Amino acid sequence: MAYKGYLIDLDGTIYKGKDRIPAGEDFVKRLQEKQLPYLLVTNNTTRTPEMVQEMLATSFNIQTPLKTIYTATLATIDYMNDMKRGKTAYVIGETGLKTAVAEAGYAHDSSNPAYVVVGLDTELTYEKLTVATLAIQKGAVFIGTNPDLNIPTERGLLPGAGSILSLLEKATRVKPIIIGKPEAVIMNKSLERLGVKRHEAIMVGDNYLTDITAGIKNDIATLLVTTGFTKPEEVPGLPIKPDYILSSLAEWDFDER
Repeated sequence: MAYKGYLIDLDGTIYKGKDRIPAGEDFVKRLQEKQLPYLLVTNNTTRTPEMVQEMLATSFNIQTPLKTIYTATLATIDYMNDMKRGKTAYVIGETGLKTAVAEAGYAHDSSNPAYVVVGLDTELTYEKLTVATLAIQKGAVFIGTNPDLNIPTERGLLPGAGSILSLLEKATRVKPIIIGKPEAVIMNKSLERLGVKRHEAIMVGDNYLTDITAGIKNDIATLLVTTGFTKPEEVPGLPIKPDYILSSLAEWDFDER
């Protein structure tokens, strides 16, 4: 069948750190030419959707509407709004996460917040971890924007938000509620935004642990491209094979599926 909607990871799939992946750029342009609905679904919380849109345009020659960008930050706020536990939060993260949480009406609280929200923070300090630990111990809802242990960059695989979550989980003995891929929250919200049924969509990504597992766990077809996190030599040992495996998105035929 030809898929009617595409959920697409960004880092490692469409680009890699600051490096271009021309086949990834062309993949988005081919979707636009064919007028196929797509949503760029990213676990990255360091940028706002507006910042992602500008970065794609200036660094990777991709012009895409703001409505096509759905971040783990947006999914986190959707989840918090649904929970209705209070309007205070302590956030470990960068601009994309902190700005969005504040604009959604959640006041900063470092002593007794309703939520502790943790994303990637490249300026992480021991004090931030301490504040988060104490708040979680007091009963704050512990939310992890995404479980990515590493980030694929031009330098290599750097520590991701999942690494920070692991430390806090050990310190508090509380498991975080994970919003981003591979969990259901972001996938269900993405399908709603995309406007297609589960069996009509396909998840495209480079990371088996997040992108591909997100599709497998949520009954969505999967396309693994080995340009980022998951290497070609790892494919034979994968526990459940993706529906499609490519070395480049240039190989994908939108019509013959």
